[in-house]
Amino acid sequence: MIRKLHPTRAALLLLAACMALPLFAQQNKARKPAPADVALANWANWRGPSFNGMAATDAPTQWSDTQNIKWKAAIPGRGHSTPVIWGDRIFLTTAIAAKPEALGPAPGPPPPGSPGGGRGYPGGGVGAGVEHQFVVMALDRKTGKVLWQHSPKTAAPHEGYHRMYGSFASNSPVTDGKNVWAFFGSRGLYCYDLNGKLIWEKDFGVQIKVRLQFGEAGAPALHGNTLVLLFDHEGKDAGGSFLVALDKTTGKELWRTAREEGSDWTSPLIYEHAGRAQVVVSATRKVRNYDLATGKLLWECGGLGINVIPQPVYHDGVVYVMSGYVNPKLLAIRLGKEGDLTGTEEILWNQTRGLSYTASPVLHEGKLYTLTDNGMISAFNAKTGEPYYHQQRLPKPYNFKASPVGANGKLYLASEDGDVIVLKLGEKYEVLATNTLADQVFISSPIIVDRELFLRSQNQLFCISETKLK
Repeated sequence: MIRKLHPTRAALLLLAACMALPLFAQQNKARKPAPADVALANWANWRGPSFNGMAATDAPTQWSDTQNIKWKAAIPGRGHSTPVIWGDRIFLTTAIAAKPEALGPAPGPPPPGSPGGGRGYPGGGVGAGVEHQFVVMALDRKTGKVLWQHSPKTAAPHEGYHRMYGSFASNSPVTDGKNVWAFFGSRGLYCYDLNGKLIWEKDFGVQIKVRLQFGEAGAPALHGNTLVLLFDHEGKDAGGSFLVALDKTTGKELWRTAREEGSDWTSPLIYEHAGRAQVVVSATRKVRNYDLATGKLLWECGGLGINVIPQPVYHDGVVYVMSGYVNPKLLAIRLGKEGDLTGTEEILWNQTRGLSYTASPVLHEGKLYTLTDNGMISAFNAKTGEPYYHQQRLPKPYNFKASPVGANGKLYLASEDGDVIVLKLGEKYEVLATNTLADQVFISSPIIVDRELFLRSQNQLFCISETKLK
């Protein structure tokens, strides 16, 4: 039996539905993407939206000098900072010498497969005393056109950098979609809005002294309203090594914690665990973990070797830290306890072979990928440390300084030799492609946004886009 509505009641229901339609449309029109979705759509820090080297989108597999190059842009000066992206804007830093001839000839790549990725080639001290403009640039992501370029500082640095691998602009910037922060180490920190207006600047009153004058590096870390910067070096001025937190809006110093460390080139990692924001820093003497709100030391752990460069990664209550030079070590440290964790059961596993000296690891779906400077790749079970494959050599000898990145089942390895090798992510080693850009040297790490791959070489920025992906 079909039940009929009373005419008056039917009219009221129809009127209510009609009134609800504009309200529903207005609510949907005003709905904004969740913060997590926005973060995934951008590349706000040098290790990507999840701080583990993984992109949230696909990326091209095949390209060459004549295939799938959407655009390329000349970048003045010298800088090895990895760019960051928000929306349709790319931000990067560089340093432009007033007298480039004073820097000596630009080095080419070392011979393929040279020991240690070229260690032993001309070393530190390049550019000391040579006046440079320290530059922040914004480019249009769609065209590569320079939108703005500012030089907040001109100075003659007190120390130089490594001839092959260093620069005066190796500290990658960071952004939150409203502002971008460009860190030049001894030359200070500068906050710009996305249109290039200088909001504030800060001089930390320290001239960093780096072992063998290999140059400064290390990117700022950003979480909520807090910026964290690391100053690990050999000098004793300004209190020696320290970790400092700033209010991102004003540059006001929130806390500063002294550190008993020498030269390190790593970046802090901020994560949340058990409802508490924390910052972990890898270093030679101790890996240390601090409360983000106060700078209080929560735990520490010894065991890494010297010259620590790779950034830590965090997943599922475990922090992974690594060094790859003298006495290399990879440690998987379980969180939950405070104090000195050295040699305790909180060290779930460790590894001493096949580790990165320079490149940070990639962590994806329970697998940790490490890349040595002389071109060996390993994949470990992140829970147990058991290798799926270990110290696997690539198709030919390579040198690496850039960190690998992953996207949609693929791992991208950008070499100093102009090749980018694309591997399959997973338990088995498999090469999917090798792509060459002639006469290029990749020190900066790749970035991937909206199905496009961006590669910064020593003097060029490339946008690689594959039509069939769109």
